[in-house]
Amino acid sequence: MSKSFEAQGIIHSIDQTREYGQNGFTKREFVIKLSGEGENPDYPNYVALELIKDKCALMDAYQVGDEVMVTFNLSGRLWNAPGKPEKCFTSLQAWKVDRAGDAAPAQNFDMGGFAPSSSGPAFDDDVPF
Repeated sequence: MSKSFEAQGIIHSIDQTREYGQNGFTKREFVIKLSGEGENPDYPNYVALELIKDKCALMDAYQVGDEVMVTFNLSGRLWNAPGKPEKCFTSLQAWKVDRAGDAAPAQNFDMGGFAPSSSGPAFDDDVPF
C-alpha cells in the first residue's frame, strides 16, 4: 500500500473518462495548478492526477477554475521491454476531491506542495498493467 498525500490547486483541465481493455477498466485524468502556502505564482506548478474506476465520477461536480484539495496515492512501476532501456512510470492516483474551503486543513509538511494525509482508504492497485 502506498502513502497518501494532499495537494491544493486550481483545476486547469479535466479529461473525459476513458475505458481501457475488455474488462471495463476506466480512468480519468485532470490537471491542477498548485496553489496555497509555499507556491510562487511567478513559477506555477502544474500536476497531472488520475482517477480510476468508480472514482472517475468525482470530477463531475467540478469545473475548470475551481480550487480543490486532492487526496492521492503516489505509486509507480518499472517496465522492461526486450532490447529497450528500463522505464519507470509514476502515477498520482486521486481518491478524494474536495472544494478547497470545505476540506479539513492539511498537515503542514514541506514536501514540494504535498502534505501526507493521516487517513485514507486502503489503495486498490488492481490495475490492468
